Order: sequence, then structure tokens, then C-alpha cells
Amino acid sequence: MPYHSIFIHTSSRKLELYEGNRLIRHYPIAVGKGATPTPTGHYTIATKTVYPGGVFGSRWMGLSIQGYGIHGTNNPASIGQAVSKGCIRMHNHDAESLFQQIEIGTPVIIQR
Repeated sequence: MPYHSIFIHTSSRKLELYEGNRLIRHYPIAVGKGATPTPTGHYTIATKTVYPGGVFGSRWMGLSIQGYGIHGTNNPASIGQAVSKGCIRMHNHDAESLFQQIEIGTPVIIQR
């Protein structure tokens, strides 16, 4: 099975999916606003949920830091903005694509 990792760049609002050392996809994202920034650091995917409900769109990928995750959105116009409470928002179709390609335990590196 291929080894995947996720790099999130909060300043450029971009999520990159790597297979080994090779960039295979990149996605536009929304990140935390000034008062509730997306936490930088090294985490892993801890949970995966289909149709979590509410503002989380069609997919939820919970991080190993409690209360934060990568998820879809019911507000696609927010993608590209710094508007969340710290989570990483994606277009639902992008969240579904990412969800299919990663496993529990996938490393997630969040940097500015």
C-alpha cells in the first residue's frame, strides 16, 4: 500500500497530498481565522466519518489533536479564506477524494 502524507500550508491555504516524496494532488482549503487559528504541528488522521452532518459537509477526517479536523463544508464560498474555528475546510468533492486516498494514521503536517 502506498505511503501517503498530508502537508497543510495555512498561509497559502493549500493542502498537498504526497505519495512517498511525490506530490500527487493539491487542494484549496479554508483555515482558521485570526482569533481561532489552525494549530501548526505534526498530527495524524485519527478518525474518518462519512456524512458527519451540519457544517462539516460530506466527510470528516479528525486529527490527533482533539477538536480539529479536515472536512467538507456547507459553505463552499469560504474556501480560500481564513474563516474557520481552526479546522481545515475543503470543497465536498475534494474532501471525498482525499478521504478515499488516506487511512487512519496518515501523517498530517500543518505549517504557516
